[in-house]
Amino acid sequence: MTKSSFIGVLLLTFPALMLAHGPTPQKAKESVSINAPVDKVWDVVKDFGGLSKWHGDVKGSKGDGKHESGGTRTLTFQNGEEIVDELDFYSDKDHEYSYRLKKENVKALPTSSYSVTVSVTKGASPGASEVTIKSRFYRGDTGNTPSENLNDEAAVKAMNAYFKNGLDGLKKTFEK
Repeated sequence: MTKSSFIGVLLLTFPALMLAHGPTPQKAKESVSINAPVDKVWDVVKDFGGLSKWHGDVKGSKGDGKHESGGTRTLTFQNGEEIVDELDFYSDKDHEYSYRLKKENVKALPTSSYSVTVSVTKGASPGASEVTIKSRFYRGDTGNTPSENLNDEAAVKAMNAYFKNGLDGLKKTFEK
């Protein structure tokens, strides 16, 4: 191939390469104010394997009991689908932990990967708490033309709903 024909091929393919790109990271964040002290709320939230006790979307949850980096849990959703999460950071002192998706299942959540941080802080009024869940994630189909149920919009909608439903369930645990 001559130098001029190589440049010609490059000029023809460059615009197509500019249009072809993978997924971009998406974000979700939900918070709730709970009329209960931080320590009481943290006692419920800190049980990494106990999510099904307060999250209505989760039919069952089983953890390995490790509240440290590397600890895992398996979540079974109401539709019977499962995912596995793994702790990256855990701090009783700071009332916070972070975890990531270890084993994906787009039938459970339409994401291919995610990292999540859960924190419990003092609320605006005395004796109240603020629980925040925030995440960064990628859609379920990381190809260039994802289906509607695995695209960015579907992933953002699902993650926000998942967090909101969980926080609503947590609030009901304390404010019956």
